[in-house]
Amino acid sequence: MNKITFSFPTLKNILLSAIIIIFPIFFLPLTQEYFSTAKAYFLTFGVLLLLLTSTIEFLITKKFNWQKNPFDNLLILFIITTGLSIVISSPNKIQAILNPNFGLVSFIALSILTFYFLRSNSTPLEKNNFALLFSAIFLSLISIVIFFIPFINFSPPSSLLFLKSSSFTPLGNQIDLAIYLGFFILYGLTQILSKKQTVINKKQLVINYLQLISSFIALSFVVYSLFNQFNQSLIILPPFKLSWYAVLEILKNPVSALFGAGVDNFSSIFTKVKDIDYNQTKLWQISSFSVSRSTIFHLFTETGIFGFISFVLLIFTSIKQSLQNKQKYFLFTIGYWVLVAFLFPPSLPLFFLFFFILSQNYNNQSSIVHSPSSNLDLSGLLPIYLGTIIISFIIIGASSYFLTTTYYAEILYRKSLNALAGNNVQGLYNDMRQAIAFNPFIEKYRVNFSQVNLLIANNVAAKANDKYQLTDQDRQTISQAIQTAISEAKAGVTLNSQKSNNWENLAYIYKNIINIAQDADSWTVAAYQRAIALDPQNPTYKLNFGGVYYSFNNFEMATNLFQQAIALKPDWANAHYNLAWSNFNKQNYQSAAAEMQNVLYLLNPQKDKIDYDKAQKDLEEFKKKLPQTEEPIKPEVKEESKQLNLPIAPKEKIEPPIQLPKEASPEAR
Repeated sequence: MNKITFSFPTLKNILLSAIIIIFPIFFLPLTQEYFSTAKAYFLTFGVLLLLLTSTIEFLITKKFNWQKNPFDNLLILFIITTGLSIVISSPNKIQAILNPNFGLVSFIALSILTFYFLRSNSTPLEKNNFALLFSAIFLSLISIVIFFIPFINFSPPSSLLFLKSSSFTPLGNQIDLAIYLGFFILYGLTQILSKKQTVINKKQLVINYLQLISSFIALSFVVYSLFNQFNQSLIILPPFKLSWYAVLEILKNPVSALFGAGVDNFSSIFTKVKDIDYNQTKLWQISSFSVSRSTIFHLFTETGIFGFISFVLLIFTSIKQSLQNKQKYFLFTIGYWVLVAFLFPPSLPLFFLFFFILSQNYNNQSSIVHSPSSNLDLSGLLPIYLGTIIISFIIIGASSYFLTTTYYAEILYRKSLNALAGNNVQGLYNDMRQAIAFNPFIEKYRVNFSQVNLLIANNVAAKANDKYQLTDQDRQTISQAIQTAISEAKAGVTLNSQKSNNWENLAYIYKNIINIAQDADSWTVAAYQRAIALDPQNPTYKLNFGGVYYSFNNFEMATNLFQQAIALKPDWANAHYNLAWSNFNKQNYQSAAAEMQNVLYLLNPQKDKIDYDKAQKDLEEFKKKLPQTEEPIKPEVKEESKQLNLPIAPKEKIEPPIQLPKEASPEAR
C-alpha cells in the first residue's frame, strides 16, 4: 500500500514537469489557429489527467489530504467572478467558456494546476524549477536557430506552410515570446541571487546561467525582429486610448460596472467607444478588436469591478507572501508581469506565467512545513467515499467528452477551410456542417456556413439565362440554400446580437438575394440599420448601406449615407467617388464634378494610376452637359480598379422571385 501511495505523488510531479516543459513549445496545425487553441486544450487535458491520477489515488488509499495556503480562496473567488461575468453579461456563454486566451476553461485549468504546484514538496519543487529552466533553454535555442536559419528557406507540406513565416515561434507570436523570454531572464536572476544566500548547488547554478545567457541572446534577436515588424506595420495592436475608453464605458451601467461586458464580448464595447479619430488611422478598416490593448484593461472591461478586484487581490497576496518569505528578489518578477500586463493584450502564455508566479512565490520549504493540512480517512464512511469517487469520475468524463467534441469541431472547421482552398465545395459544405453539429455555439462557424450556402444558391441561380430555364429542382435547391444561409446568419446574430459584425453578415446575405427572394430588400435595410446602430462610427457600413439604396435607384437616400461615410472618413476616395455618381444620377452635375475632383485630389497619380485615370475620365464626362436619363448612368468598371468601386447589384435574378417563410426576416425568432 505504501509503495502504491508513494508512486502517485511521483506520477503527479512528472505530469507537472511535463506540462511546464511542453506548454511553451506545444502547437498543432489541426485547427484554424495553431497555437493558443492547441495550448489551451493541451493544458486542460493535462489538468484532467492530474485529476484522474488523484481520483485513482483516492480510490485506492481512501484518504484525502488537503494543505491550505493563502491563494486557495482567492483563486476560487477569481473563478467565481469570471463565471458570474459569463452568466450575467456574456451573450455567447459557450464561446466565452472556451475562449483560449481569456475563457473560463483556461482559467479553471490554470487554477487547478496552481493548486497542484502549491502542494508540491521541496524535491518535486526543485524538479519543477528545473523543468521551467529547461523549457526556457529549449525555447531560447529554437528562437535563435529560427532567427539565423528561418524555415522560409524550406518547402514544408501545405499543412505546415506557416513555418515559412520569418516570425514563426511555437509560442504563437513574437510579442508573447519577448514577454516570455524577459520573464525567464528575471526569473533566472532571482534564482541565482536567492541561491547565493543559501547553500550553492553548482549543478543548478550552471543550468541557471545557461538559461540566463540563452534567454538574453534570444530576446535580443526577438526585439530586433519586433522592431522591424513594427516599422513595417506587420504587428497590429488595439489603440491604448480606446482600450481605456472601454473601461470607462462599462462603468456607465451598474450591472456592467460590477460584472463587466462579459467574457468574449470586448468587441461590442470597442465599437461603442470607437471615435472618428480612429478612422484617420491605418486601423480604420478593422471594425473591431476582440481584445484590449492592455490585459489589465481587458480584465476590467470583460469581468467588471468584481473580477478586477479578485485579480488584484491575487497580485497583492503574492507580494505579501514574497515579503513574508523574505523573497525580495521575487518582487521583480511580479512587477515585471504587472508591467507587461498593463502594456500588452491578454494571452494564454501571459496568464500561464502569472499562475506560475503564484505557485513559486508561496511554494518554498518553510511555507510547506508550516502550512496547516487536513488528512481525511474515508474508509469508514462508505457512502461519502463512493459518492466522491462517482462525482469525480462523472466530472472528469463529462469534461473530457465536452472538450473532445469541441476540439474535433475545430479540426472539422479547419478541414472545411482546406476544402475551400482546394475548390472542393462538397467537402467545404460537409465539414463545416459537421463542425456546427459538434459545436453549434461558435459564431465564426455560423457566419461562414451562411456564406457557403449563399455561394451555392448563387451558383445554381447563375445557370438561368435565355437558353436555360431553372427547373423546379433548381428552385428548390436555391430556396433551401437561401433559407439555410439566412438561418445560419441569424444564428450568428442570436449567439451574440451585440456584435455589429454578425448583423453586417446578415445584411450581406439579404443583399445578395435581393433579385432572388421576395422581401429581401426590406430585410437588407433592417439588418444594416441594426449593424450601424451597434457601430455608428463605421464608414464602411454607411457606404455599403448607401450602396443598397443606390442599387434601388433611391439616390436621395444613397447620397445621404455616402455623405455620412465621408463625414466619418473625409480622406476616403471611394466614398467621394460613390457620392459623385449618386449626385450625377440625381442630375446634380455641379456637386458630382466637385466630388470627382476630390477623388482626384485624394489619389496618387503614380501609385493609383489606374484609379486616377478612371476618375479623370469620369470628371471629363461630368463636365459635359449630359442629357436627362431615366436609368442611372454607370461608369465602366475595370477589373484593375482597386479603390474606386460603385455598388453592383447581384447579377442573379429569378422570376418569379422565390418566396421565403416569415422566419427568414430579421425580426423573426
